Amino acid sequence: MANRLAEATSPYLLQHADNPVDWWPWCPEAFAEAADRDVPVLLSIGYAACHWCHVMAHESFEDDDTAALMNRHFVNIKVDREERPDVDAVYMTATQAMTGQGGWPMTCFLTPLGEPFHCGTYYPPRPQGGMPSFKQLLAAIVEAWDQRSDEVRTAAGKLVASLARHSAALPSSAVDNAVLDGAVASLLGDFDRRNGGFGSAPKFPPSMVLEFLIRHHERTGSVEALSIVEATADAMAGGGIYDQLAGGFARYSVDASWVVPHFEKMLYDNALLLGVYTHLTRLTDSPTYRRVAVETAEFLIRDLGTPEGGFASSLDADTEGVEGLTYVWTPAQLTEVLGEEDGAWAATLFRVTPEGTFEHGTSTLQLLEDPDDLERFEGVRSRLSAVRATRPQPGRDDKVVAAWNGLTITALAQAGVYFARSEWIEAAGRAADLLLTLHLVDGRLRRTSRDGQVGTSAGVLEDYACLAEGLLALHQATGEKRWLDAAVSLLDDALSRFADPDNVGAFFDTAEDAETLVHRPADPSDNASPSGASALASALLTASALIGHERASLYREAAEQAVSRAGLLAARAPRFAGHWLGVAEALAQGPVQVAIVGDSPALLAAAVHKAHGGAVVLAGEPDSSPLLADRPLVDGQAAAYVCHGYVCDRPVTSVEELVAALS
Repeated sequence: MANRLAEATSPYLLQHADNPVDWWPWCPEAFAEAADRDVPVLLSIGYAACHWCHVMAHESFEDDDTAALMNRHFVNIKVDREERPDVDAVYMTATQAMTGQGGWPMTCFLTPLGEPFHCGTYYPPRPQGGMPSFKQLLAAIVEAWDQRSDEVRTAAGKLVASLARHSAALPSSAVDNAVLDGAVASLLGDFDRRNGGFGSAPKFPPSMVLEFLIRHHERTGSVEALSIVEATADAMAGGGIYDQLAGGFARYSVDASWVVPHFEKMLYDNALLLGVYTHLTRLTDSPTYRRVAVETAEFLIRDLGTPEGGFASSLDADTEGVEGLTYVWTPAQLTEVLGEEDGAWAATLFRVTPEGTFEHGTSTLQLLEDPDDLERFEGVRSRLSAVRATRPQPGRDDKVVAAWNGLTITALAQAGVYFARSEWIEAAGRAADLLLTLHLVDGRLRRTSRDGQVGTSAGVLEDYACLAEGLLALHQATGEKRWLDAAVSLLDDALSRFADPDNVGAFFDTAEDAETLVHRPADPSDNASPSGASALASALLTASALIGHERASLYREAAEQAVSRAGLLAARAPRFAGHWLGVAEALAQGPVQVAIVGDSPALLAAAVHKAHGGAVVLAGEPDSSPLLADRPLVDGQAAAYVCHGYVCDRPVTSVEELVAALS
């Protein structure tokens, strides 16, 4: 049996390379094989940090009998959803249509044409809860294919046609003040006033919704909007979802109170949350938010940085097959490390109980109140961290994903400027250099790389847009025009290659010349990370405030048209339109530009601390960038030009005048 996954750049595929299953990667040859044999395709989609993916792999894909059944009756394809988000999106839509829910591992059965006819997620090795075992499912699929093949193919074709109809662009609808106010009211209705966040368990960090509420508060002064953000940020920062020893957030909490996380740590979550806590620090000057922002930035660089300069995708949910093994504690373990007195103090502080808050009497670490002795607290954390480092550690998916690195570049560049941490800006620059040199192949962006080897998967819209946004943040952080030029090139490519020619303002997730799937994905909703279209709208709006007037108007108009396509989504489901709503807030606020000519760290610091979240701030020498063009020094002194709606106030030279202008 050929090992077709052995040369993959995806750690997830490599995890399955030695299975007894005769796996194929996603490729035309696999579907040709299915057609030649006249058998269905079994498509399994997951990702390296996924706990239930590991469970199904151990239970079924490593079982010789199950593998023999799969090999005899199917062509088996394994896909890393992070490497092929387009494939994942198409079949996730089908899975949700068939079952009313989705998730990973995703298990889909397809015709040799790629049309889905049965979809689900995790299947157990034995029947449970009314669910058939995986072997029973395989047997039922084989019987249906052998006995009713024409019926199965016809139903699959009808499903594909239905999915294509339902994935059409949304009609244009304004995102005006009424929609923005209505979104806040809707979010208030979903807000968990006891625990923070929205809805009940499981609880996911609502990063983009929090960013929208921050911007809404900045524009309107809404106390309700800020109260939602602060309550949620406090609950997450104090809960077990946050790593109280090393920084960084887990993917989600399995309970409503943020106590027990699903332990995987994702790059995109931590990049987005670094932005939230940085912007909250700017608003409130809270030492807790400052600490969490700093620790999250350091976690990103220390634990997810790659030797090539990029950022790895995730840390695994499991350690040696056990979820949470690295992270949880008992009172006895605390005492063993810290001694009786400090151990008891730490157990009380971190809510480590004899009964345990997790499994088998262990507890996650929480920090629900500030320690009364900071020096003692830091000493305890240092000793616990040192011992935890000797435990087995979770695996790391070290592939570099362009979109998520773009989010990280943005967050580190912005936080680096705000906290005056030049090393964070340098880390963002190294990642940007890697993406522009390795991931750009023949002028086109590739989605992933690993160990300095670029993958074969074409970049999707979110890759172009998130990287462009990151480059624009670097341009503002450094004043280097090369970042702006690279961002503009990516944005122009995105506008020309991803736009829906039949619907102005709508975009597909794949380029016009991308691989043809059973339908071309175009999901406008913001989920764990920004949708490609909302990320593009954000980058276009940012770029419009940094470049010359002619292109500025083109980019701003494109951003406005894109936002209008999300109007119904923003009005009806604001929890899945957080990034869109943040862009709409920036549009409502109007472009605010702060151009600082000359060398004045004081003016730059004032601008960064006082300008609202949708503003652009750039410092440099006169004429070194389009935003600084034709803006001279004032009597030989550095000066700040504050512009609202592309109309500039008179230049100011003092911090007091600049703060007044920004107020």
